[in-house]
Amino acid sequence: MEIGIKPENLAAVAHKLAVMLADEFLLYTKTRNAHWNVEGADFYSRHKFFEDQYEQLDETMDDIAERIRSIGHYAPATLKEFLQLTRLTEKSREANSGNGFTKDLLADHESIIVHLRENINRFAKEYHDLGTSDFITGMMETHEKMAWMLRSHLK
Repeated sequence: MEIGIKPENLAAVAHKLAVMLADEFLLYTKTRNAHWNVEGADFYSRHKFFEDQYEQLDETMDDIAERIRSIGHYAPATLKEFLQLTRLTEKSREANSGNGFTKDLLADHESIIVHLRENINRFAKEYHDLGTSDFITGMMETHEKMAWMLRSHLK
């Protein structure tokens, strides 16, 4: 494959994207958990809200996997791989209330935002992959909006 990026740089980018995909998958799973198990007076509105969020994460996961494939590598696709690669934890720190799930998910979104922000320039400058740099900038913006939505529920 010859797209103007050294093979070793493509491998490094693919690995970093695999970590990002694993983080997204874990956050998707935790958001599904919130959707299924939320309790309280605000059950219905939070149930629907978490559904909207996991649907966005599903699209993001697909985009990352396709980005990995477009640079000539295979995307991880097993639970074992995701758990080995993720920087997040499966463990929830809060209760099954709307606010409990919201706080937990917000912390993960913020962690992902920081990680994405740290890699934008690395992809462009170190790996000479402006396409992936731009791609994760868009992902960061999506997570910033999702975090804002979560944060707004806590006011």
